[in-house]
Amino acid sequence: MTKTANKNRRAQPKEVRKEQLIQATIKCIAKHGLSGVTMGLVTREAGLSMGIANLHFVSKEKLLLETLQSVTSEYATGQAEILDSEDFDSVAAKIEALLAFDFSANVGDKNKLAVWFGFLGEAKSRPTYQRICSRQDSLSEQKMTALFQLALDEAGDTSSDANLIAAGYIALVDGLWLNSLVDPRRLPWKKSLRAARHYLASALPGHIKPPSEKGDT
Repeated sequence: MTKTANKNRRAQPKEVRKEQLIQATIKCIAKHGLSGVTMGLVTREAGLSMGIANLHFVSKEKLLLETLQSVTSEYATGQAEILDSEDFDSVAAKIEALLAFDFSANVGDKNKLAVWFGFLGEAKSRPTYQRICSRQDSLSEQKMTALFQLALDEAGDTSSDANLIAAGYIALVDGLWLNSLVDPRRLPWKKSLRAARHYLASALPGHIKPPSEKGDT
């Protein structure tokens, strides 16, 4: 066996344990809230010892930051696969893919949403959290603005503002996610998708079809 193979074999358990701790932290935040998370709760959820946790994360704050980075990076990667892709047949198809992604089962995972809003709620008083959250929103807004501008250009629309449409969509989606998390009976996931589709259909007519019938996405 090569030295590289040996090195990779030794490194794998470390990365696996780190991921176990991050996933356990996600669950603990969803159960107990951001302020209620302790290293003890996380290690019990992960089934690992405190010693192993301290080996990978020198403090609870470091673990929380890694967890926020993990959740935001996962979302950013999925979104970038759509917004940066040149494989779509049309601008409309790319916008449809973006809408489907934002209301997919993975993005709508209750635990991950709880993490996002838990950190977002603390962002005003925690500059590090704010930087991570704001960086994701800023990048999304830039890429969506470019995409929506293409749609407006195709439609010959010179009066609408692509950046305002992008900013409005991001704010709307955040609000729909939050309300679906807090009160899923009043605002189930499918209704959130319909609301987002209605917004884009109004802002970009001809590129997004509005919800056709009640209950239909």
